[in-house]
Amino acid sequence: MLFLLGCASYNDRILPYYKNISAGNYKEAEVQLDKNSLIQQPRNKLLYLMEKGRVAHLNGEYESSNRYFNQADQMLEQGLTSASDAAVGVLLNPMSQKYKGEDFEKFMIHYYKALNYLYLHNTEDAIVEARRISIQAQEQGDKFNNKDKRYSNDAFSLMLQGMLYESNNDENNAFISYRNAVEIYQASPDKTYYGTTMPLGLQEDVIRTALLNGFTTEADQFQTAFGIKYQPVKPTDGGDLIFFWENGLAPVKTQVDLFFSLIRTNNGDLFFTDAAGGLMIPFNYGGDRNKVNTKSVESLRAAFPKYIAQKPYYSSAIITNNQQQIPLEKAEDINELAFKTLQQRTLSEMSKVLSRIAVKKIAEYGIRAAASNGDNKNNSLLEGIGYGLQLYSLLSEKADTRNWQTLPAYISYARIPLQKGENQITITMKNAQGADEVKTIKVNGTGRLQFYNYSTLR
Repeated sequence: MLFLLGCASYNDRILPYYKNISAGNYKEAEVQLDKNSLIQQPRNKLLYLMEKGRVAHLNGEYESSNRYFNQADQMLEQGLTSASDAAVGVLLNPMSQKYKGEDFEKFMIHYYKALNYLYLHNTEDAIVEARRISIQAQEQGDKFNNKDKRYSNDAFSLMLQGMLYESNNDENNAFISYRNAVEIYQASPDKTYYGTTMPLGLQEDVIRTALLNGFTTEADQFQTAFGIKYQPVKPTDGGDLIFFWENGLAPVKTQVDLFFSLIRTNNGDLFFTDAAGGLMIPFNYGGDRNKVNTKSVESLRAAFPKYIAQKPYYSSAIITNNQQQIPLEKAEDINELAFKTLQQRTLSEMSKVLSRIAVKKIAEYGIRAAASNGDNKNNSLLEGIGYGLQLYSLLSEKADTRNWQTLPAYISYARIPLQKGENQITITMKNAQGADEVKTIKVNGTGRLQFYNYSTLR
């Protein structure tokens, strides 16, 4: 029973909650979340707060949502790493440690908090959230020394930041945010960023705000770089609506088992190698390497996390307003972010996992060796301890399969011009059977920039 429980992934044990989210039963999803003992354990508190904030947002409970997100934010600011937590990871497994959040999940907290504040007509706090995106980006840059090619900023968050500044009539900071987002795309060899090409909307936004600030040289440079000729459009009386479509669900984390051996190179260094010999991973060992018997780790099983994508029910969508069709553009691909960021840290994660298991194996081998040299009484005791360590290693080995799974698979957006007064906006979505489904919303054009996010989490 313990072994079977140990094999169950995080998703398996939270499944009733996710099923209700996918079905749109958000009230029942919240009930299931509060009933689940696993996610309410102290080590999973950050996940619990993020899921509570998410389901409250889906329920339209924006004040409640931000209470949970603010608590999550506070936990991240205070830090979740400690000596005792690190020791748990060494002695047991990473699943037993406090969940610290994926880097892209931290940016998504700001996205939902900003939307909550906007829906509560609290523009001031939404702008504070916009500034905190820059702080988050700086922390990410410091984490990787601003030299690493790893995920250290988020183009979508910078686009959102620009939109938030625009909503507060701060065209200068809006331009800076848009420009920073553009530079992220331009720094990539193929001009894409984690599965997303630079949206035409972003190209037009950075040129438009450059012109509004009188930065004609910069505007011309961007037009040349993008290969477009920007035609200024007269603002509509009703203002604009930024429409976010959150489609599908984030990938599920599962566990994959791999087998390795410990070898010693000619210069005495210790490495783990897989059965095919395609991987060579260093053994991070604090003891005397010369005393390590490689035969004690001839074969070991290691559990690693792996993402499995969930295919969205809807494949595409088009926005229509006042007979005008407006295409949606992908702005954030969380599927791609999840896969790529996990891939970026795979070797370091493997090294930690294998080193932890090898230390257990070496201890087990040492006890068994001692048992063969002692008297009969000691032999039985030490042999029993050796088998106990073997069983402990088997049952405790587990990959960390936790993640914020109610995030969408991807986010698309459109900037929709509004008439003064009531506007009827339709979103036509193509479902898995190839049929069109239509959703209609009404928006009152006030002359200002407004926001609306629509979720299809199937």
